[in-house]
Amino acid sequence: MDIDIDLPTCIQARFKSETGEETGSPLDLPLNITKDQLSLICNALLQEEDKPFLFFVNETEIITTLKDALDCNKLNSEVVVDIIYQQQAVFKVRPVTRCTSSIPGHAEAVISTNFSPCGKHLASGSGDTTVRFWDINTQTPLHVCKGHTNWVLCISWSPDGLKLASACKQGRIMLWDPITGNQVGKTMIGHKQWITALAWEPYLRNPECRKLASSSKDGDCRIWDTLTGNTILNLSGHSKAVTGVKWGGTGLIYTSSQDRTIKVWRAEDGILCRTLEGHAHWVNTMALSTDYILRTGPFHPILDKKDPSDDKKILQQRALERYEQTCQQNSERLVSGSDDFTLFLWIPEKEKRPLARMTGHQQLINDVKFSPDSRVIASASFDKSVKLWEAATGKFITTLRGHVQAVYMVAWSADSRLLLSSSADSTLKVWNMKTKKLELDLPGHADEVYAVDWSPDGAYVASGGKDKVLKLWQH
Repeated sequence: MDIDIDLPTCIQARFKSETGEETGSPLDLPLNITKDQLSLICNALLQEEDKPFLFFVNETEIITTLKDALDCNKLNSEVVVDIIYQQQAVFKVRPVTRCTSSIPGHAEAVISTNFSPCGKHLASGSGDTTVRFWDINTQTPLHVCKGHTNWVLCISWSPDGLKLASACKQGRIMLWDPITGNQVGKTMIGHKQWITALAWEPYLRNPECRKLASSSKDGDCRIWDTLTGNTILNLSGHSKAVTGVKWGGTGLIYTSSQDRTIKVWRAEDGILCRTLEGHAHWVNTMALSTDYILRTGPFHPILDKKDPSDDKKILQQRALERYEQTCQQNSERLVSGSDDFTLFLWIPEKEKRPLARMTGHQQLINDVKFSPDSRVIASASFDKSVKLWEAATGKFITTLRGHVQAVYMVAWSADSRLLLSSSADSTLKVWNMKTKKLELDLPGHADEVYAVDWSPDGAYVASGGKDKVLKLWQH
């Protein structure tokens, strides 16, 4: 026989931000209140208009009503329930669904492909020693840049989007003008072995976009004055090859190495601040929680439809405001991935010890990226999977399975709602972050896909790989 127990119809609840700040006083809320009604209250409390939110109670997302997310049998009318709200991106990126162009041109594998910070230009680097610019509107080749005498291993746009740096297996760095395709300035020569990564000084630090950092197999990281072509500082301290370099928003440079460490340097004078230890094998890849905001700098690719002003001071202020918004409570976080199958989460400005050690991958980790809203970390591994982790704590969320060979790279959509992965199995896959399931399978490449990038405005995906073809994908 069923016994009816009188369950409360209302509870006391208070809204809290994900960083723990209380918003307003506790309220009496009916249990059947819907997510949309919670949004109205939250917007009113925050004095916002129509901002989209996610709500969680005891780590359970409120999808329909508050009652559905609560364990009603354990409700205590005396206790105030915390409703945690997370603001979502106002704009929405639509998933790419089809390949709109396969553009031949490169004579060897496409190793890297990258959209400019404002999303208007696209470049790629290849084993054929050239850098190429592509016209996104007509989806045709624009310029072929010749000058390197060996494989172009990495490319990087200056934060103002006016220059592209490329680095090759010979250890040389060149700058290119995307409008003319001509070389800018002198070739930067100094590294004794090939270059593994490039990182520009962020726009919010200096809108002149002159300084560039490069990491190399020779064990050094160099900071260049791109105007004169000279080395300003040589950061030497690693005992083996430097695998990556990141230039953070607070004036710190982070380098990862095959010596199993990450070093934190002061960019202005090259002083070593601290060494982060913990990995048991080569550190392959790093990501900063501020990567997206540092990449797009003064350009918000979707909300800023107006042309950016020419006043560098105004643009620098805008870049700084966007950065501070992303970094509100916490300092920059760094995540590192290694050949030891693990990831570490660090607060490198403050701590030598990791915040979390993230285990679960069965093979080496090849790529790692924070979502643009800096809430989720995605890691790609040779174990054919992509794993998702909570960016604040390093807590494991889920494994995305579907690829049948090694996953090489991941790329996020600008609104953090979709994730793209590229693999040795010749496919790209789009994953939905709400359902944590496969949204779309994008076959089309004839061989391994090494490089992928989602344009900062969300309109295009570019991919390239062993089949020498650059592909553009759209909704």
